[in-house]
This record gives sequence, structure tokens and C-alpha cells, in this order.
Amino acid sequence: MGALPALLGAALLWAGAGALVNLKYSVEEEQRAGTVIANVAKDARDAGFVLDPRQPAAFRVVSNSAPHLVDISPGSGLLVTKQKIDRDLLCRQSPKCIISLEVMSSSMEICVIKLEIKDLNDNAPSFPTDQIELEISETASPGTRVPLESAYDPDSGSFGVQSYEITPNDLFGLETKTRGDGSRFAELVVEKSLDRETQSHYSYVITALDGGDPPNFGTVELSIRVIDSNDNNPLFEEPAYTVSVPENAPPGTPVIRLNASDPDEGTNGQVLYSFHSYVSERARELFQIDPQTGLITVSGAIDYEEGHVYELDVQAKDLGPNSIPAHCKVTISVQDANDNPPLINLLSVNSELVEVSENAPPGYVIALVRVSDRDSGANGRVQCKLLGNVPFRLQEYESFSTILVDGRLDREQRDQYNLTIQAKDNGVPSLQATKSFTVKITDENDNHPHFSKPYYQVIVQENNTPGAYLLSVSARDPDLGLNGSVSYQIVPSQVRDMPVFTYVSINPNSGDIYALRSFNHEQTKAFEFKVLAKDGGNPSLQSNATVRVIVLDVNDNTPVITAPPLVNGTAEVYIPRNAGVGYLVTVVKADDYDEGENGRLSYEMVEGDRGFFEIDQVNGEIRTTRAFGENAKTAYELIVVAHDHGKTSLSASALILIYLSPALDAQESIGSVNLSLIFIIALGSIAAILFVTMIFVAVKCKRDNKEIRTYNCRIAEYSYGHQKKSSKKKKISKNDIRLVPRDVEETDKMNVVSCSSLTSSLNYFDYHQQTLPLGCRRSESTFLNVESQNNRNAGSNHIYHHTFTGQSPQQPDLIINGMPLPETLQRPPEVLRQGFRHGWPGQAASVLPGGWRWLLCKWILSVVMSREETLVAFTGVF
Repeated sequence: MGALPALLGAALLWAGAGALVNLKYSVEEEQRAGTVIANVAKDARDAGFVLDPRQPAAFRVVSNSAPHLVDISPGSGLLVTKQKIDRDLLCRQSPKCIISLEVMSSSMEICVIKLEIKDLNDNAPSFPTDQIELEISETASPGTRVPLESAYDPDSGSFGVQSYEITPNDLFGLETKTRGDGSRFAELVVEKSLDRETQSHYSYVITALDGGDPPNFGTVELSIRVIDSNDNNPLFEEPAYTVSVPENAPPGTPVIRLNASDPDEGTNGQVLYSFHSYVSERARELFQIDPQTGLITVSGAIDYEEGHVYELDVQAKDLGPNSIPAHCKVTISVQDANDNPPLINLLSVNSELVEVSENAPPGYVIALVRVSDRDSGANGRVQCKLLGNVPFRLQEYESFSTILVDGRLDREQRDQYNLTIQAKDNGVPSLQATKSFTVKITDENDNHPHFSKPYYQVIVQENNTPGAYLLSVSARDPDLGLNGSVSYQIVPSQVRDMPVFTYVSINPNSGDIYALRSFNHEQTKAFEFKVLAKDGGNPSLQSNATVRVIVLDVNDNTPVITAPPLVNGTAEVYIPRNAGVGYLVTVVKADDYDEGENGRLSYEMVEGDRGFFEIDQVNGEIRTTRAFGENAKTAYELIVVAHDHGKTSLSASALILIYLSPALDAQESIGSVNLSLIFIIALGSIAAILFVTMIFVAVKCKRDNKEIRTYNCRIAEYSYGHQKKSSKKKKISKNDIRLVPRDVEETDKMNVVSCSSLTSSLNYFDYHQQTLPLGCRRSESTFLNVESQNNRNAGSNHIYHHTFTGQSPQQPDLIINGMPLPETLQRPPEVLRQGFRHGWPGQAASVLPGGWRWLLCKWILSVVMSREETLVAFTGVF
């Protein structure tokens, strides 16, 4: 094959519409069907195409000037032949034979393909007849020319007829000439004088050769008869004429009048005009010549687009014997007229309907438009535009235009557009053409389901039937198909710690909501849940709405009498016999779990001794209506009913037994005794006493078992001031107090020991001991440490003498055990008096020397030995 692709185009980008690539290939004619010319997919990818490998059909042919000859395989992208190509039939003798294709990729990129069909030298020149006969007068001078019929070769260019040869070359020669359309013909040239009497007939072979290597050729036999002729031949004024005629000129329009003069007279000077034999049939159809006058006129419909130039070979021949005709060439140029309106061709899958997604971005190519005008020059230059205010625009290129998206598309607002393309040429007057087509907007899942309202509320009475219909929710999705199909579901949530799915269900298709259980207003007055609406797109879009279910109360709870307490439906009440009129006997109370009128209660007496009592219908108070005499009976019966105010009223009854008790005093202001309240108070008091007792015992036991340790007098004094005083008084005997002095060199402390179980002997235990004997309670013993060890005395009375530097004012006598202190000790120093001014004996003792502390302690013990708390407080400071 030898097909060599020439990749000429470069990637040409426009806004959002991909690339425009020009590819040029060539192939020789006569290739068999199925011949691969080029790999368009590879070449386009190398030029910048973006091909989606997931799309099986990467290319789509939108325009093909020879669909019966070549095509592109959609899957592989190969350019192949569909049948054997004969260039001579396809393009005849045109110098260029081009097949054009426009293809579009799956990514809306455009590729323009130009395929040139190369000519092969597969045809030999041929003459229209097997023999050419000429008559030439013997008087023809050397240089006389006679045009010969041309040979025809279907091949074009250099493979067409290039030259002519004559064999033998003696008296006549050949000269090859070229017409305006590029074809070549031969003229026979008389090179030597002729003499009919010498030789009257000549035979030659004319050979036509093409430009092949080796050349092909065709031959024809040329027979020349030399005749006797008159003296003068017709002669044209010019050997060639050039005229023009407008296309669409009506028949009969004069083109040119030819004039050939012959000075002979008579028939020898009478000239007849005619077209030479090799003038084409088409030219004979369009033009005619008057044989007498030589006027060439229009005889057919001249179309510039069919032919631009016509060449007519005219001969003029007189009627004399041995006439030698004269020849001239008339070249007729057809002037173009604006007689062809533009032709609009929409290149799409469907020329009447174009589909585009509503999500197509601006610059997206939806179709290609090719506009052509058969006219030439300004008459064939066309301008296009898109009519109307539409979200599309037209972008023009050299050989075609594209229609692009130029705005936002929304199928839900408008699902189709009617576009009109107008093409107008630049002729005078201008011609125009229009073409309309429909653009259908295809749906995309770009809309969420929209509920008719964001909040739904339904009111249902309690005790409903499970499975009962509650309400319907509705969501609309303006998309189409699955994108607009809406399904419903309940969003998981909790209602009273239970899944909402145990309360309600929803039909996923219709949005109908049903109850799954019987609702109880007393347990659930209202609850909310969310419903999700979801479309069928991929990916799907969704929205939700809130549904509130309000459960109305129904009178389904019977009143329950709670006061007075009932036993088997009976309550006993005691009132004093001397109770007067209006005495409050008791208060009837009832509970009803319903609400509103269903829970509002009224009380009434229906049977019994109603003559003695009355009841308040609202608060249930039963009061006496008369006084009871001495002869009144001791027991009365009342049947009290509590009923609600529901539409179907429910009630509860109780039997009240009222007993007259003479032991009770009528106190109307206080009313009857509530035994339940007394019983509750008694139980609470007992529990409180037990609790306090347990705390006291626990604290007591802990103190008894705790090791006795020496403590500071100031700490003891401070602690005493924050303790509660015991209300129980205990007598303290003198003999219960023992004083044990310690060495002065040791700490400034004194241990006072008091314990009723100790012996009266001072030697019972040594003062160095730190613990109490077994059985001695801490509350009955106190240690008092004495400063000086040198002044210890073994006698029963211990006196520590100290010398003071100063004398204090006269003090009253200090008496211990009924005996006054020595005079030296009855007047304590100033420091003692200052201590007593502080208000606490313990504070006074804290500022005394060791001996004075001991005397003060002994005095205090003798005075306040009846109060254990006082003893502990005063001795603790030592």
C-alpha cells in the first residue's frame, strides 16, 4: 500500500470544548477492501487527544464525503477502505482527489481528516475513433495548421496525455498544445508543399503518450487526402477569442459573433460556421452557433458551479471546391452570480434532535455545523449566527462551526430548546438560509427530595388499634426516572428508651405512617421522630422532615380512692359525740391518671345516713349537718362515690363507717385525728432515737478503748469550751482525787488522776505510769503533772511553797475541804488575779507557777467537785 500518514495539524484548544486536530493521509487508488490506511486513534492521541479507555467506541464519524469508500472503525480507531477505490471515477481528471472526514471522540474532541487518493498510471490514452480522415488542398502552404481530435486519458496530472507523435514524419508534423482546462491536443502542421498530381493520399499513425514511467500510449490512423481547392480560404480576424457570460443567462443570450472573410465570389466566398468535431457534448448543449452568421448564443442553463470555462473550436469553410477551412478558438468564461443560498448541515447523531446533560459545563460541544455555498468569491463567503436568547453559542472555524454550551442548564426549569442557525452570504443581494433543531436537556440527579413541609404533626387518641394509619408524608424530587423516585424510611431514634421502630412504621413507597402499638397517654403524651426521603440516583440525595405524634387522653382510668385508707373498700372514722354542726368528719381523696375533664373528679354520697352528713363535691370534705344527741346511735354508714367528668364517666365508691366516741373532745378547728400521720411520726421518732443511741455508744466505746495520753491545758480548755455540757450531774468524792507531783526538771505538767475504783493509797501507782488501771474510764480520770520534783511531799496533803517577788492586794480566804489556806497562800500574786480577770479559771491557772497551779487546782476541786465537767475543764489546763 505504501500509505504514509502526514501529521500536519496541531492541537488547537478552545474554551472547554477539547482539541481540534487536522490529520492528513494519502493512499493510492486500486487498494482492495479492508486495507488499513492509518491508525487515527494513535495519531490523534499523539496530537493531544484525551481518549477515555473505558469507552469502547472512542470515535464517532459525524461527516464523511465518501462513506461508501472509507470509514473509521469505532473500537480500534483505524481508517480502512470499504471497497476498491477508482480515482478516475471518483475525481476524474481533477488535479486533487480528497476525501474529508470529521470525527468526534468520546470526550467531545474533534478531528478533521483529509485523505488524498493518489493516482496510478492504470489507463492508456485513447482516441474517440479508430481513424481520422482529413482533406487538405494542394495549395496549402507550409505552416498551415489543422487541429486533430484529442486523445482521452482518465488518469490525471502527469499520468494524463502529455504529448503526441506522428509516424512517419516527412511532409507533416505535429505540435502539442494545452487547453484552458489543462488537457492537451495536437495540431497537424503542413511542413512542405503538396502536389496532388504527385501523391494524392497519405497515411500516418498518430500516437498519444501519457507521463507514466514507462508511458502508456494510444494510437489512431490518420488518413490525408490531397484535394484540389479554390484559391482563397476563409480567414478569421483573430485566432482566439475570449468572452464572458453570466451564469443563469437565459437561452438565446448572444455570446459572440464570429466573422471569417473569404474574398472569393459565389459559393467559393460563402462561409459556413460550425463547431469542430471534438467540442464536448456538454458545450454543444450550452451553446450553439449560427452557421450563416457565426453568432454563438446560449442554448442551455449555464451554471458556474458546474463549469467555469468552456472552450469552443470553431471552423469556417467556404462552399467552393477543395475548400480549406479556417479555425479559431472561443474561450467562454462563466461569471458567477449569487444564485445559491448557503447550505447548512448539522453534524450530530440525530440531525433533528441533540441531547445534552444538564450538568454540561460551559464550553461543552453539543454539535458540529458545516455551512457551504456553491457560489464563489463574496457570493460564497458565509457568516453564521445562532438566533434567540439561548444558553448556547456558535464558534466558527475554517471549515465548520461548533455549537457550545454557554450558560447553566437546568432541566427542571426547561427541558428543551429550539435552536435556529442562520447562514448569510456576502452577495448582492445577499442570500440566507436557516436550519432549526431541538436540543433536549437530559436529567442528572442534582435535586434533593423536598418535603411538602418540614414539620408534620398528627393527633391520635390513646388506645388506638395497632396498625392504624396515622398520616402520610410526601417529598417531591423534580428529577426524572430513578433520580426522581423517592423512598422513605424512619431515622433510628429512641422513644422512652425503646427504638422508634417499635412505635411506628412507614411505607417506603407511599410515605404512609402506621402505628405499631397501642399508645398510652399516661406513659407517652407525645413523641417525635425523623423521616428520611431518599432518591434512587447514584449517588443518591436525601432530606428529612420531623414528625410529631401527639397522644390524646381517653377516659380509660377509673378513679382510685386513696383517703381515708380503705380496707376491702371500707374506711372507719371516729368523731366525738358532741361534734357540732359543720364538724369535719374526714376528707375523701381520689386519684385519676387521666387529664382534663377525664381526670377532674367530683364526690357525692349516694346511700347511707345522708341526713346527718354532707360532702363537698370538689374537695371531698364530709361534714356534719346536725348535732348528735345522747340518744343518737353510735355508728353511721355512708357510701361515697368519686366519679370523673369524661364523656363516659368512670367512678369508684367507698363505704365510710362513722363511729361516735364519747372520749374524744370536739375540736372543730383541729378536725379528726389522722391515725396514719401519728403512726408515721412515731416510727420516725423511734428511728431517730435509735440512730442517736448507736452513735453515742460507738463514740463512747471508742473513747474507752483509746490509750490515755497527756494533753496540754490550753488544748483541754479550748476543747471544753466547744463541747456540749452533759445534763447528767455526778457527785465527785474527795477521796476520788489523788495528786501525784513530778520532778520540777521534767515538763511543766501535772497529772491529776480521778477514778472511783482506785485505792486511797498514794502508793497505789507511781506517778511515772502513763496508763490507767483496767476498768477505769477516761471520763473519770485526769492527769495533772507537777513541775518540781524537789518539793514532793509524801503526806496526804501536798503543799508546794514558792516565793513571789511582789505582793498582791488583799484576797478573800481560800478554803479547801472546809479549812482556810495558809495566809501566805490566801493572797495569790498579781499574776493570779490577772488570770482570774480573764473570766476562766483555766486561763488564770495557765499563767501561775507550778506550785500555785497545784494549790489552785486543789481549791477548785473542793469547791466544784459536784460537776465533773468543771473538774475536767479546770484541771485540763495544767
